[in-house]
Parts: sequence; C-alpha cells; structure tokens
Amino acid sequence: MTSDDIPSGRTGRAADRTGGGAAQKAVASTAPFAASGAVIEADGVRRRYAGGFEAVAGVSFSVGRGELFALLGTNGAGKTSTVELLEGLARPDAGTVRVLGHDPFRERAAVRPRIGVMLQEGGFPSDLTVTETVRMWAGCTSGARPTGEALDLVGLAHRARVRVKQLSGGERRRLDLALALLGRPEVLFLDEPTTGLDAEGRRDTWELVRELRDGGTTVLLTTHYLEEAEALADRLAIMHRGRIVTAGTTAEVTAARPARIRFELPEGVPAARLPLGLRAAAEDRRIEIRTHRLQESLDELLTWARESGIRLHGLDARSASLEEAFLDIAQSASESEKVAA
Repeated sequence: MTSDDIPSGRTGRAADRTGGGAAQKAVASTAPFAASGAVIEADGVRRRYAGGFEAVAGVSFSVGRGELFALLGTNGAGKTSTVELLEGLARPDAGTVRVLGHDPFRERAAVRPRIGVMLQEGGFPSDLTVTETVRMWAGCTSGARPTGEALDLVGLAHRARVRVKQLSGGERRRLDLALALLGRPEVLFLDEPTTGLDAEGRRDTWELVRELRDGGTTVLLTTHYLEEAEALADRLAIMHRGRIVTAGTTAEVTAARPARIRFELPEGVPAARLPLGLRAAAEDRRIEIRTHRLQESLDELLTWARESGIRLHGLDARSASLEEAFLDIAQSASESEKVAA
C-alpha cells in the first residue's frame, strides 16, 4: 500500500510515523555534526510562522544513541514546533537539524524508514478494527512487525477485533504507539504518549519505553507529566517562549532548588524552639524547612528532637522535585521578561 491509498484524516502522515531497522550519552552541544556522533541534533534552530511569530528561537541540543531525552515546557513554549522540525515535517528558518546524520526534511527517504513517530493526536479510520488498522499501516512500513506482536507490545491484543470508534481515548493512544513501533525504529519521537491513559496504562507504557531505550532505541519525548520525564529521561531540556532555559539530568536541573523538610510539632511545642540554624515556615503546628543542605539540616533537626525528647509527626524530607524546578524556572523566566519589558 502506498501513501495514496491511505484514508483521509492521516494522508501524508504515515511515512512520518513509521520506520524500520534496528550508549553513548550526549551532552547539549553545538559541535559540528560530523564530529559529535549524536543521533539527533539541533544547532541554532529557528522557526517562524506567519506574522513574524518566532516559535523556536535559537534552540541547540543533541541526543546520543540509546538515550531518552525529554523536551519540556509550558503550552506555547515551542516543543511541538521543534519536534516537527526534527521529524522533517517542516524546514527550519535558520540553523541546522540532523537525525541519524541526515537532514530530515531534505533527505526524508533516508530518515523516514528508520524513525517512528507517535503524534500528539491520531486520526484513525473509525470503522476499521484495531487489527485492520495495524495491517493497513504495516503496508506502508518496511520490515513491519507482525500485527499480533505490535498489539501485544502495547497491551491491545484483547481488543484486536474491536472497531477503532469503540476504543477509549487511552486505548487509541496505545494504538498510536503500536503504529509508531511497527518498523522497529532506531529513533522514536513520542509526543505526549500517555495522555488519556490510566495509572496502570501509564506505568505499562513507561516500562515499554524503558525496554526500547535499553535495547538501543533513541527516544525524544515531550510530555506535560513531569513525573513521567523524571521517571524516564536520561536528560531533559525545559523550553520557555521558544528558547531552552535549562538542560541536563534531572539531578542537575533540580540541584539549584532547595530541598524541603516537613513535619508536625507536638501540641505545646512552639516553632520558636527549633534550632536557630533551621529557617522554618510554620502554619499552626505544621512546619516546612527549605534548605540547600538537606543532609546537614535533617541531621541537625533530628539531633535537636532527640535531645529535646520531641517526636516529629509525619516527617518527610526530600530533594526538590522536577515539578518544583519547572514551576520555579517558568516563573523566573516570566518575571525576567516583565522586567525587560
């Protein structure tokens, strides 16, 4: 089957999402492509829309083989616009993009058979069954997996004879993933892959993505679920208004943000009795301490509690989460823009 045979609603997109064929960690880099050895590379990439709006404003990053890289950002940050350039769906207005060493727009024939794309929104022919849908897309895919194998991968084997219009939103996302994996891609683009999935489906998808990465597949993920990026990503970048404002491992991104210690003091013990070295915010008997020295502060707190004969109820100590770092970065970037204006 050729792309001309594809039903309306997804015409022209089949070859952009299916692939064929098949750990080194890369760091954000603007090194020449030939020397970097990365699988996905963007160097000073810009993309403008009608009216002069610049959705991508000089983005640079690279992704190594077998690495999972998450691209995060608020709505309108430029994530999807960036990913579309990497998928070869559009040409950058400036800068350079390479996937597997090729320009994905000009050299589509060299790139498409080796990548898989899970779009943010699918558009399946609603009257086909799940099996018929997979077989249709397999006809456009070099070296496609057997239909049963593809459905087993995403937990849809028991829904094989069900019509697409009878699937839940989460099941349609699983079908979208099955189609992206049909050609055993070397590079996999996942755009909001777990939207609509329940907690069990999300965890199953995470495990599948980990297995693909561990098997050598390079994955670029966009997601609004920060716990998803925290659980899966080897490295990540956070975009704001078309620019990358921070990048690195989760630990590197969160390192500059304070950890927190929370607990509740017993009745009759005022917050003023806490050691002077621990700055605390108190609400009734609930205490929250923010610190860049988590181990030392926790040790100081526990020593004080033991020596004072005080029991700390509901004690919870943890480093800054990716969500906290994300919100802090987004707020700081917005405030900087207001000052500049």
